[in-house]
Amino acid sequence: MLITIYTKNNCMQCTATKNMMDKLGLPWQLVNLDEEPAALEDLKALGYRQLPVVMADEDHWSGFRPDKLIRLTQVQRAQG
Repeated sequence: MLITIYTKNNCMQCTATKNMMDKLGLPWQLVNLDEEPAALEDLKALGYRQLPVVMADEDHWSGFRPDKLIRLTQVQRAQG
């Protein structure tokens, strides 16, 4: 499962998301919008106005969502 976190510097919810993903042992890659501002337009086109935006296969959401992160752990385990 490929998980991408779109974040910016000094984003508290982004930090909370990354910390929880590490704690859960979920692999992830980071796209920092301060360093890659072009990606922001893609997120806006999808209707996102809040960070972080987490994209995991077919599922995606914005904000710090512990419930969604725990669900990703369950999906990852089921996939083996």
